[in-house]
Amino acid sequence: MKKILCALAIVALIAVSPVFAGGQQEKEDGPITITFWTHEDPNRTEIEERYIAEFEASHPNITVERVTQSSTKIQELVLTAFAANQGPDIFNMSIEDEYAYIVNGRVAPVDAEAAGYSSTSSLVGSYLEGSLDPVTLDGKVYGLPLELTNWSLYINKKVFKDAGLNPDTDYPKTWEEVAEVSEKLVIRDGDIVTRRGFDFRYPYYLVSMVPMVEQLGGQLISDDGKKAIVGDEAWLSFLEYMQMWGPNGNNLGSPTYKNARKLFNKDNNDIAMAMTGLYQQGRIRADNQEFYDSGEWMVVPFPVFENAVNDTAACYYGHYYMVNGQKSAAQQKASWEFIGYMLSHGEEYLKTVNIIQPTTELLESETYKNMPYSDVFSADMERGHVVYFGEESAKLQELIKGAVESVMLSGVAPQKALATLRAEAQELLDDM
Repeated sequence: MKKILCALAIVALIAVSPVFAGGQQEKEDGPITITFWTHEDPNRTEIEERYIAEFEASHPNITVERVTQSSTKIQELVLTAFAANQGPDIFNMSIEDEYAYIVNGRVAPVDAEAAGYSSTSSLVGSYLEGSLDPVTLDGKVYGLPLELTNWSLYINKKVFKDAGLNPDTDYPKTWEEVAEVSEKLVIRDGDIVTRRGFDFRYPYYLVSMVPMVEQLGGQLISDDGKKAIVGDEAWLSFLEYMQMWGPNGNNLGSPTYKNARKLFNKDNNDIAMAMTGLYQQGRIRADNQEFYDSGEWMVVPFPVFENAVNDTAACYYGHYYMVNGQKSAAQQKASWEFIGYMLSHGEEYLKTVNIIQPTTELLESETYKNMPYSDVFSADMERGHVVYFGEESAKLQELIKGAVESVMLSGVAPQKALATLRAEAQELLDDM
């Protein structure tokens, strides 16, 4: 993490200069090569490789090189590449990891006409209200969303039935019930958990854990933006819950275990519940068609604490396509043309990959309304809000990770973990 933070500091300090665009600057009228970095998804790979072939056929002077990495690895690679002025032409990550590139002037505003719109106002008007706010700064739009995503709770009905539970009536509605039901579902070999009832999405603390704190009345940042880690009682209750959850508590799960979402599709009786998005359905279908067709899975709303003061669901977040501001004008134009071409296939992305481009046209379509459990995700999105994004968001997420993992894995008292988190987060906020 120290390397990543160092790289981010370098990114903020290096002056933008187009002469460093990938080592050389293509001539305006010559062949153009676009480098496109994105996170792994086999379903997306299949259709995007076709989009590339179609785009190259209609633009014979443009070559697109698509490179994939895991969603966590790409964050470090993009940081390092931009620090060396060798960033890709196009990249996409979660907005909480991308926002720093906007405020540090490293990405180019959207070329609306190249992306297929008559004007910027026409572009903005075609998207769900507010969905472009995270990539808008000083009246300019700096990214277009590949997807807008929120998480609800997937349930494997067979695992519930194997434990003598009725999934239709016994699924958890509160976080207290998540723990109670998980205790009935869990199977252990000594201290090793071989079947989990549920486990968290540990790398993504801002998306799924900050809302748990908000349910109890706490905040990540105060409304005036001056105070970090607001509401000690809420944060302490949350950290105590996570301590109880971990291997030194009731031993229901741990950041050291394989991501629950990645196990869910296999239907191997090792995970009963996983927190993930609508896109998971496409991955279940691709990984395990028999399970997908079986009807033995379902989706239910994001839980709340019994004593919640706010009915808050998981945050929604966007993966936005952005274009390197150091590249030549010709490369930037070609990049936005290619992005516009990919995003013109919103219904195919939804049908094939189960990801939602937040255009009003798609969200009002029968295709979206007929997706299994789309009503659950829509209702949870109305209960949620956009994930916290800011120049310091990635660092804040690391600080929350440190607090959570210290109480779960290292035996640190929640009170001490909270004090450390508050002090470090406030120092970070004061330095911005």
